[in-house]
Amino acid sequence: IGFNMDYQKLDADLIARLDEAPSDANDKTHAVFIHTEAAPGPEAESLLKQLGVGGDLAGREVLTANLSPSAIDQLSSQPWVRYLKLSRTLRPLDKS
Repeated sequence: IGFNMDYQKLDADLIARLDEAPSDANDKTHAVFIHTEAAPGPEAESLLKQLGVGGDLAGREVLTANLSPSAIDQLSSQPWVRYLKLSRTLRPLDKS
């Protein structure tokens, strides 16, 4: 993990997942929610698309993406990123 990682912007589950990964596992991606301070402007949109965030970004303050540890590192250091949270796999509710 890079030296610019802002751990205050990462949830505990995402930190744990990143810490579990071997140092050479930068090609492994993690499903994350990206919470921004405001809808991304042109520069932010450009960076997000460069890191692999797809879809229509206009007007959205919460985005989802599969990101490498390097991309998470880059995003966590951006002033317009408020929070990065690991996405959890949803399971059906127990109906017993």
